Amino acid sequence: MHNPAQAYGKTAKVVANPREHEANLLTKAAQQLLAVKDPFDPRSDEFRNALTYNRKLWTVFAGSVVEESNPLPDQIKQNIANLGVFILKHTVSVQAHPAPEKLDVLININREIAAGLYQKPA
Repeated sequence: MHNPAQAYGKTAKVVANPREHEANLLTKAAQQLLAVKDPFDPRSDEFRNALTYNRKLWTVFAGSVVEESNPLPDQIKQNIANLGVFILKHTVSVQAHPAPEKLDVLININREIAAGLYQKPA
């Protein structure tokens, strides 16, 4: 399934812990980006699909934090929204001027956020 919004909706119904679900989606996106980094072929379907999946995933995250019903503190919601905007802009940069090292930023952000989500809240 290549549509993160559909994957999110279907899996969220099955997974009891939404933090773990979000972490799993971010980990999947990071793995897809890592897989297209070497060998690097910006003309491949896999490259486009990995960037598209990551972009759609972050669009869902950024969109969900601006909803009135989102219970997160305002500062965290603002940080996620800002990160989403950065990721979308960086993705455009990667598409316009492809280079394998540009994928590192997206991979690292996804991994770091996922690692934080996997941790049990205090």
